[in-house]
Amino acid sequence: MINKIALAGCGNVGTALLEILHEKRNILKNKYNFVFEVTMVTDIIKGTIADPNGLDLGKILEALHEKNSLKNFKQKEGTFDEILLYSNATMLAEATPTNLKTGEPGLSFIRTALKNGISATMTNKGPIAIAMNELMALAKENDAQLKYEGVIMSGTPLINMISSGMTGCDIIKAEGILNGTTNFILTEMSEGMNFDEALATAQALGYAETDPTGDIEGWDPAVKIAILAKILYGIDINVNDVEREGITHITAEMIDKAKAEKSKIKLIASIHRDCNGEIHAKVAPTKISRSHPLASVDGITNAITLTSDNLGETTLIGAGAGRKETGQALLTDLIAMAK
Repeated sequence: MINKIALAGCGNVGTALLEILHEKRNILKNKYNFVFEVTMVTDIIKGTIADPNGLDLGKILEALHEKNSLKNFKQKEGTFDEILLYSNATMLAEATPTNLKTGEPGLSFIRTALKNGISATMTNKGPIAIAMNELMALAKENDAQLKYEGVIMSGTPLINMISSGMTGCDIIKAEGILNGTTNFILTEMSEGMNFDEALATAQALGYAETDPTGDIEGWDPAVKIAILAKILYGIDINVNDVEREGITHITAEMIDKAKAEKSKIKLIASIHRDCNGEIHAKVAPTKISRSHPLASVDGITNAITLTSDNLGETTLIGAGAGRKETGQALLTDLIAMAK
């Protein structure tokens, strides 16, 4: 069976996915029996092309690398719905920019795919944070699959570890470093920078946005914890109900005091179930001992420690961002959906 892939969003992550698919086509076929054609690529700025028989990835990547545009190809006119159906896609990879207020345009794209029985994967946190229950119901109703490995730790396979590697475990607590930008800032502060200097460095390196509010005020990890609440405990938590504190008030003096106490300050996102069965979700700068599993996680790296009844503490460490790493998360989901 040939899996026909539609890609929505052709920025860094979408382009990285196309690169991986192109470079590893034969490996994916021989090792995983994953045979595919990309039949649609759409981007609000770069253009929209589609061919139900398959697009030439080599030529597409050449155009993206040289001109960062698809406008030299014949453009496919119509609504997203019309073009998606024309492409005969069997799966959608959704990689448009994250919008945590509306989830758009990704939310509409995923709804359209699922309503038409087309399985979907995303690295965009917006749709899953806003409408997870609705999208799961749509997938079930239309015999499609919905996957979102990349929404919490990019290509680091947290969701797969929970759903497969920890099957049968009762996870009591999860605590992690789920935002690379703030972890980088705190790491730089521990090496002598003040907050403003560390933030400026993060922005210069592309780790922090021009408006870094979502990171430094703790909104990004709060959204991820709300998603984890559904995955771990099957409950809905509004991101506004996550107890949240950012890092803007952290000073060099606080960092130095923690050092003197053989500790580190990290922005820890956590969720746990107490003895009464109540769920508590929190994001806050936390002083942790250097012996803590998360203390050695520096820079833009992410990590999470899951405490379960059968395994005790299990710590997963890996990239929490990156174009190729996040593209890998989409690939993982595409192959899983094909199986």
